[in-house]
Amino acid sequence: MNTYQIALIPGDGIGIDVIDAAMVVMNAAAGRHRFALETQRFPWSCDHYLKTGAMMPEDGIETLRPFDAIFLGAVGWPATVPDAVSLHGLLLPIRKAFNQYANIRPHRLLAGVEGPLKAEGFDILCIRENTEGEYSGAGGRVHQGRDNEVAVETSIFTREGVERILRFGFEQARARRRHLTSVTKSNAQKYSMVFWDEITRELAADYPDVTVSHMHIDAMAAKMVMNPQDLDVVVASNLFGDILTDLGAAIQGGLGFAASANICPDRSAPSMFEPVHGSAPDIAGKNIANPIAAIWSGAQMLDHLGETGAAADVLSAIEGATRQGIGTRPGRNSTVEITAAVVAALGGRA
Repeated sequence: MNTYQIALIPGDGIGIDVIDAAMVVMNAAAGRHRFALETQRFPWSCDHYLKTGAMMPEDGIETLRPFDAIFLGAVGWPATVPDAVSLHGLLLPIRKAFNQYANIRPHRLLAGVEGPLKAEGFDILCIRENTEGEYSGAGGRVHQGRDNEVAVETSIFTREGVERILRFGFEQARARRRHLTSVTKSNAQKYSMVFWDEITRELAADYPDVTVSHMHIDAMAAKMVMNPQDLDVVVASNLFGDILTDLGAAIQGGLGFAASANICPDRSAPSMFEPVHGSAPDIAGKNIANPIAAIWSGAQMLDHLGETGAAADVLSAIEGATRQGIGTRPGRNSTVEITAAVVAALGGRA
């Protein structure tokens, strides 16, 4: 029997609620498919920052390195710790240290979920560059507090970084409906985004079986609202991908369905899986957070670990619950009720 070592970082707010719920489902799937998930829990969070002055210990990266995967709940408590501190203190260091350059976010309507659009039947896979670009952290501030204060933030795009995320997107498109849309703003950003467009065209020659479209970020935002069913795989930079995937979550029914995977494609380090709905401090611990995004992220984790049958069963079980109207509207069902419905759809008991 295969046994996988999973690092749990519940984080802040509802991150604790949804990770606990998701692990109930993951363990049920593991039991059904005869593998085991051994977990170790890490309290790294904004609360940890307030107690220690750091989001995670100095040896945090090396502590995580031996694990097969990292399962993250949510990070952030803006009332006590600025988001720039929590993000740069935990999430971004993990993504960069473990070369998790491919962020994968699926967007489709689950059975029983009513989205805000008239469109149905869309199935979009957003691939976001995850380690450089606009989130490189290059820049600084001078003359702080003075009238002549200056802030500079530099986006960094390397040929290696752009090429590898585009190749990843092309491979995903080849395995799906063979259509890739590359998103830039090259009419305004004449260096970095023109560079991205050029590399897209170069790589397209290696994938003659994939149809390639080029869109500007503003036109892409409109298309996701007006004609999302025309999209297959979407590849974008760190910032553009971040924005588009929140829009993708909105059209699929809300952030409660927003799953994501931070992938290290060559498997030289652990990948990280997380819902992207945020920590929602106002509802933390109230048993009303929707765990579906976390459960879906867990299914992505199982798939990455090679347990594809279990991953497919979890996704089917999620839809088994939503098809009955469970977890489809905020406040209708508790966290425990949604979790139990998914486990029941798996053929077990919570």
